[in-house]
Amino acid sequence: MSAKIVWTKIDEAPALAAYCFLPVVKSFVKETGIEVELKDISLAGRIIANFPEHLTDEQKIPDYLAELGELAKTPEANIIKLPNISASVPQLTAAIKELQAKGYILPDYPEVPKTEEEKNIKAKYAKILGSAVNPVLREGNSDRRASASVKKFAQKYPHKMMKPWPDSGSKARVAHMNQKDFYGTEKSVTMSNDEIAKIEFVDSLGNITSLKEKVKLIKGEVVDASVMNIKELRKFYAEQIEEAKKDSVLLSLHLKATMMKVSDPIMFGHAVSVYFKDALEKHAQTLKEIGANVNNGLMDVLEKLKKLPDEKRYEIEADINKAFETQPELAMVDSRIGKTNLHVPNDVIIDASMPNIVRDGGKMWNRKDEL
Repeated sequence: MSAKIVWTKIDEAPALAAYCFLPVVKSFVKETGIEVELKDISLAGRIIANFPEHLTDEQKIPDYLAELGELAKTPEANIIKLPNISASVPQLTAAIKELQAKGYILPDYPEVPKTEEEKNIKAKYAKILGSAVNPVLREGNSDRRASASVKKFAQKYPHKMMKPWPDSGSKARVAHMNQKDFYGTEKSVTMSNDEIAKIEFVDSLGNITSLKEKVKLIKGEVVDASVMNIKELRKFYAEQIEEAKKDSVLLSLHLKATMMKVSDPIMFGHAVSVYFKDALEKHAQTLKEIGANVNNGLMDVLEKLKKLPDEKRYEIEADINKAFETQPELAMVDSRIGKTNLHVPNDVIIDASMPNIVRDGGKMWNRKDEL
């Protein structure tokens, strides 16, 4: 069997890099007998692969992610996985609309499913959201280490902006909850026997909601659980907003909504609703009617406002903008287009964002495009 390299087709900036670099790789290995094969695991590709029943034969493509997941477990695997979109709901819905415009008869994403069919559709799309690719391809012998030469170069030539705080002029600090969060409430038990368990939510009045029935557990298995107290979370957010305002520093939130795609968007939404509390509470009924969802970030709210008559939309936008005048300034994801840290939950991923802050001497970008 001839040697083969699988190169992943992805989205956005890494796709542009692939257009430049892939031809070079193909030319380099051309005379070696090594084949370079392209597999589509882009967001659009994953959407198409998951809904074959809605498409014509010409539009269908295989589920390459599932194929690569199996390949990754074999000794023959040689997969070059470029960075891929960890899709948020706004990114997903935008991709669906783009495909629909190109003639793909795909179902809309039902944010609030009302029928069994809509629940099934949402469950299918849920497999595509967040970091859907990494857990699959990292089941194999995934090597993400930097080479020794790269490490030595970084040690010899540290980033010119990397300075200790407060020598850099930064007043930045990292704040975290001290109680009643996932860390503080964590409990675990090692099973002494095989058991069948169930997961329930018990509210303050003692009402029980079943979340999952018949969870099979085996002897020796470690069962771990924790909960987040939302009241305490919102209190923490409010306190940090006041602290940032008092210290005249940029406010930023660092979660991992790409991987923790159930819990972290909800926590992100609470940050949005606390920061923009006055505007969101004042227009709560209208926002509910148009389907605005703070868990998808401020951008989702602003997009949904376009459904309203201009006069009402301008009124709500003005109230939202008042928060920028009275609250601490937000760190920016892209100050050139006014995208803040609270616009989209997937734009700030803690394991990527925090190293950048350290590298930049405890600083982030402000609305004036200044570090």
